[in-house]
Amino acid sequence: MTLRVERRDDGVALVTLDRPERHNAIDPATAEELTATWHGFRYDDSVRAVVLTGAGDRAFCTGFDRSADVPQPASPYSVDDPLRSIGPKSCDLWKPVVAAVGGMACGGAFYLLGEAEFVIASENASFFDPHTTYGMVSAYESVYMAQRMPFGEAARMALMGTAERLSARRAYETGLVTEVTAPGGATTAALRAAAVIASYPTEPVQGTVRALWAAQEATRAHALSLAPHLIAPGNLPPTAQAHRFASRTNEHRMR
Repeated sequence: MTLRVERRDDGVALVTLDRPERHNAIDPATAEELTATWHGFRYDDSVRAVVLTGAGDRAFCTGFDRSADVPQPASPYSVDDPLRSIGPKSCDLWKPVVAAVGGMACGGAFYLLGEAEFVIASENASFFDPHTTYGMVSAYESVYMAQRMPFGEAARMALMGTAERLSARRAYETGLVTEVTAPGGATTAALRAAAVIASYPTEPVQGTVRALWAAQEATRAHALSLAPHLIAPGNLPPTAQAHRFASRTNEHRMR
């Protein structure tokens, strides 16, 4: 198992991405576990709010695990995105989800952050989108971030690739993050907030979640529907991507 789920007595479920040796990158097995977990929570009345975090202190999640093989159909109109259903809203879960971020959150991690109600980050958190650096289109990730941040900030993060990282403090200033804690404190703060939400009547809470998402759902759904058709013609061939990934450096500016 690459996912840990703890159901607490206060109505909060703590979901932990548990691949710290891979910076909590998501492989196909983890993607399946996430999808199954969100679907399961829909039928579990003991779970009234969720906290999502990553194991260890180096990363919340670094997106899709590049060591995993995902065969693709030949047609550019049939791209299979292995992360498309890893988020709670994609699985029709309307119980509130709070993300607790420590360390790196990048690339495919935005599928998860983009479908959380709000994000709490430790001071050591950093956010970046490596797609363009490695010859890939940032489509789904950019859509999610453009709905969580001012357009210019989302555009800069997507286009600058690995050259820049957004600090927890800057993420808070842009609205991506709602609270910054001391290192290691994000999960505790998220559990505290989730426990308050879980203590309220669940139907009004879920109705409020639906209302909040309804405010932007039409735009989000339309933009996400275009994503696979932008990825197929825009991505470099896998071998070229792998070459760029292998020659990567850790040099970056923290903003």
